[in-house]
Amino acid sequence: MDTTTAKSPEQRPEPASSEGRKKPRKSKQSAEGTPRFFLSKAGAQNGRPELGEEAGDENQALIKAFQQSGMIHVLMSYRVEAEVQGGTPILVKRPLLKQQGQ
Repeated sequence: MDTTTAKSPEQRPEPASSEGRKKPRKSKQSAEGTPRFFLSKAGAQNGRPELGEEAGDENQALIKAFQQSGMIHVLMSYRVEAEVQGGTPILVKRPLLKQQGQ
């Protein structure tokens, strides 16, 4: 008499849907603010960067810099605020977003 029992195929739990577990990604740009791109002003001296014409985005800045001066400057602006946590003030930088029309 055969006493072997038929084994059911191993049931593996299906992976949970990854949609429910993933956190939405924040773009680095929104977390860090909006960079502004400037061409280097012709005739800058003493190693100091002098900002010339502002470009609309990085690609435009690269093209204009290639055609003209060869240098671009990327500017990030922040506002510093004090937050009090547990009675201790902590300085925090908050990005300034580029406003429409600037």
